[in-house]
Amino acid sequence: MSFSNLSKIAIASLIIASASTSATIVEFTTSQGSSKSSFKVNLHDETTPETVANFLKYVNDGDYNNTVVHRVEPGFVMQAGGFAFTGTLPLSPIATDSAIKNEPVYSNVRGTIAMAKVSGNENSATSQWFVNLSNNSAGSAALDTQNGGFTVFGEVIAGMENIDIIAGISRCNSTPMPDYSADNCANNFVPGVENFVTIESVIIFDANVNSADSLAAVKNTSLTVTAPAPTNSSSGGGSIAWISLLFTGLIALRRRVK
Repeated sequence: MSFSNLSKIAIASLIIASASTSATIVEFTTSQGSSKSSFKVNLHDETTPETVANFLKYVNDGDYNNTVVHRVEPGFVMQAGGFAFTGTLPLSPIATDSAIKNEPVYSNVRGTIAMAKVSGNENSATSQWFVNLSNNSAGSAALDTQNGGFTVFGEVIAGMENIDIIAGISRCNSTPMPDYSADNCANNFVPGVENFVTIESVIIFDANVNSADSLAAVKNTSLTVTAPAPTNSSSGGGSIAWISLLFTGLIALRRRVK
């Protein structure tokens, strides 16, 4: 094979690789609703590149498929990307890659997607993500400054109403659980897959990396000092019990109590 042909193959391979890893818009399909409710997120590929690359690796590896929405705090956040229901309890944590560097460029306003992380370690995000249900930039939440600021890496551009529906589902502790009664929750009745809001798939919808140019993203202007990046960070934390203990020690994404 000639050098010219080899070059063409190499270039084509790079183009394919770029298209598969530089997607700007991703689509989430959930189990909630009769028509498989979905929502789309436009990613900030060029301004939060490490966070987006990390997220897209989980997407391309299929790691988010058939995971569950494991936490909802009404008026605050909807969180997922960390656990799957495999028919038994407790929920099974998904395999995670190395933690990434924090990139707190944008503000945690309603409709943005950001990474969850470990308390006291701003560079500890791995797979878990959350959607801001309200403006959580300041006030009691202070997500723009808490723990070095939480990295917003995209914005919901379609289907926010479906996220609001999920946020309104009755919960067992913090987990939204359709058709799962308070008595079931109190008695630790083992649920079925139908009792969870499942993220059935996350796919690349639009691979145009420049589509974020159309967004009117709100910048995080609250941070004035960035702490030195810790090394060898980990997103793990303690044993995982059933739903009542699911979040203990795992994530530092909670309201501040005065």
